[in-house]
Amino acid sequence: MMKQNFIFLYEMLPGIRWDAKYATWDNFTGKPVDGYEVNRIVGTKELGAALRKAQKLARKQGYGLLLWDGYRPQRAVDCFLHWASLPENNLTKNRYYPNIKRNEMVTKGYVASQSSHSRGGAVDLTIFYLDTGMLVPMGGDFDFMDERSHHAASGLTEEESGNRDILRHIMESSGFEAYCNEWWHYVLADEPYPDTYFDFCIAQESLESASDSILKYSSSAVQS
Repeated sequence: MMKQNFIFLYEMLPGIRWDAKYATWDNFTGKPVDGYEVNRIVGTKELGAALRKAQKLARKQGYGLLLWDGYRPQRAVDCFLHWASLPENNLTKNRYYPNIKRNEMVTKGYVASQSSHSRGGAVDLTIFYLDTGMLVPMGGDFDFMDERSHHAASGLTEEESGNRDILRHIMESSGFEAYCNEWWHYVLADEPYPDTYFDFCIAQESLESASDSILKYSSSAVQS
């Protein structure tokens, strides 16, 4: 059954680190997001298998993987759209979107009505040094909505640009495709549900009832 194809990714990836930002107050909305009831990262088994390959490639180079997001319920995407339509309160603007207005997030492609994450085949991540545990400098933080987050961004140091290339090589060598506007975002090239958008909550019992909340669309998702 379809519900059996989703897992907590740490179950397949011993030693993986994660920080499910949308389950915490540490994200651009300033509070936990609808659908994230526990601080866990969920994905399809196919996503887990590809990440296992990426983890092995990273380890050979002295790096580990840190996951920020995997499967994202459609209700979370809807929450982002609603939040983007609200009046500005400046609580998170300086950190996440200093150079655009909140209502420009949609027109500039940072927030969309559909997300590849909701199909269970996308992941947001970075790498860290295995010997120190410190994050590798990438020249910008997760969910920083600015051209600086683009793969081809100008103004990066040689080290930062090189580190983004290292992550990209690891991921593309493991069956993922990069998203040009977000250095941290990767999608399985051969994802199992390319036209299906799920809406089950990320909770301890969520994988037991995943098939009860499925949204299907015929159009392809925006990579956000």
